[in-house]
Amino acid sequence: MKQVVKNRRRRKNRASRRGVALIMVMAAIAVLTVMLTEFQDDVSSEAAAAISERDAVQAEYYAKSAINLGRLLIASEPTIRSALAPIFMLMKRTPPQVPVWEFSDRILGIFNDADGADAFAGALKTNLSAAKNLGLGGGKFELVIVDEDSKINANLGASNDIAHIRLAQQIMGLLTPIQYDPLFQKRDKSGQFSDRLATCAALIDWADNDESAFNCDLKQISGAQNAGVEDAWYQLLPRPYRRKNAPYDSLEELRMVRGASDDFFATFVDPDSANPKKRIMTVWGQGAINVNTANAQTLYAVVCAGAPAAELCVDPNQAALFLTGVTMARGLTMGAPLFGSTRDFIDTMQGKGMIGPLLAGMGMKPVKFKSDAETAKSITIESKVFSIYAVGIKKGYKRETRVRVQAVVDFRSAPSVTGAAPASGQTGTAASRTSTPGAGSASALAAATQPQTGGQVVYYRVE
Repeated sequence: MKQVVKNRRRRKNRASRRGVALIMVMAAIAVLTVMLTEFQDDVSSEAAAAISERDAVQAEYYAKSAINLGRLLIASEPTIRSALAPIFMLMKRTPPQVPVWEFSDRILGIFNDADGADAFAGALKTNLSAAKNLGLGGGKFELVIVDEDSKINANLGASNDIAHIRLAQQIMGLLTPIQYDPLFQKRDKSGQFSDRLATCAALIDWADNDESAFNCDLKQISGAQNAGVEDAWYQLLPRPYRRKNAPYDSLEELRMVRGASDDFFATFVDPDSANPKKRIMTVWGQGAINVNTANAQTLYAVVCAGAPAAELCVDPNQAALFLTGVTMARGLTMGAPLFGSTRDFIDTMQGKGMIGPLLAGMGMKPVKFKSDAETAKSITIESKVFSIYAVGIKKGYKRETRVRVQAVVDFRSAPSVTGAAPASGQTGTAASRTSTPGAGSASALAAATQPQTGGQVVYYRVE
């Protein structure tokens, strides 16, 4: 009997030990499962981060490649223009600048993805099946080029007195129409009113280098421009600051100026942030406005700057006719330049030339400028400063990585891509600039500051 009891106890102990062992095994499996899951999550997160960084780098270089292609396209415009010279010689006209940048998506499509290559082939009616090592694999770029000389340059306020007056005339020409009255009849964030004159003066005073308030009254603007000491509006803000008294560095800096509210910015500066071609103002540019590429609202400001008393500038119906006529003309010409010279633009606004009678037929009254010569100085038909907006896109699994790059490039001193002799005072080749023995960093710095065929980058931003 005792043996039976002992056997039962042994069996019970063995069963108990097996149960404990099973529980320990299950616990170990649970712990290992948690650890494995955590390791897997960590590895997956790190792998996803590495892939994201890799895609971001590739997308950034897609965008940078598009920037360089855009610079090459702009630099090649004089060569394209010279090829068209014989045609214009037959018409006894000087060939105008060809806005090749307006067609950058098609012209440079051969270097883009398959869709871009198809657009390029369709435009030229050619077959690219035999082409090799062209285009991008696994990604693409989006490219928009905007000439900054088609905008009102707010940095004229940092220049001389004549430039101040010209900028004030353009700003007031832009702000004068009566449909904008409600925008200047409400209080700003400091509880004060910022009317047209105050806003115009603030835009100029921010960039000039003195402490005197500018007078934007067009009736007095030809006389003394000093309207006293610059106002203390900025000191009344919850977080006060001083005006800069130096050139604007970026377009966003305009938001810090008195009167430049969100409504003002969306109406007169950048109406559509997704489409930079609709932008009206700039902080870059050579100063004169390109009448061949400026949008209708900017041209309206140019006209009213030179003829503030014209019916076009005081009658909303006349203004609407002008804006509609310019928009229709731009659509019909598909980007081709309308004016061969600044004189052509002035004649057109006076009802003369080829386009003037057409505008008169629509009911638009001729414009009489206060001074044809001064108006001609404020406009141009050739752009030299460009903003190149490029978005690099890297496609991934169920997602895509986008990197946006903006470069502002100045072509005013850029030599020709055809290898023509450089301008006086410039060194001829890169080799002659960098081959001096012992020059060290000084020669490298000198080489870096020499004009390039691709223009001089004056602003660069990666987002």
